[in-house]
Amino acid sequence: MEILLQQIINGLVLGSMYALVALGYTMVYGIINLINFAHGEVLMVGALTSWALIGTVQEAMPWMPGWGVLIIVLVISCFVAASLNFIIEKVAYRPLRNSPKLAPLITANGMSILLQTLAMMIFKP
Repeated sequence: MEILLQQIINGLVLGSMYALVALGYTMVYGIINLINFAHGEVLMVGALTSWALIGTVQEAMPWMPGWGVLIIVLVISCFVAASLNFIIEKVAYRPLRNSPKLAPLITANGMSILLQTLAMMIFKP
């Protein structure tokens, strides 16, 4: 019975994550009329930025409590992800606003692959 309850909870958690991803894609498509396949990769860049900065901030400010370090890293990571999204929109998506629907879709896939490849090159798995 305990395993069944745990699997129900796992299913609800996984379903909630899928719903959040779908909601994110729906909101982005509703606002800019483009399915941004690089949406998850921008979040990945924010997460990797947090991971890379947390040790640096802890070493630079050893007197700061853990929650203070997390807040600083969160703010910096959000700024990095938002800046990256802004740059992608200006460079890749805005020039294709009035083009056929297939061109922005291909560009979105290309940006996704580019960000994944750059992350693998920088953070070597």
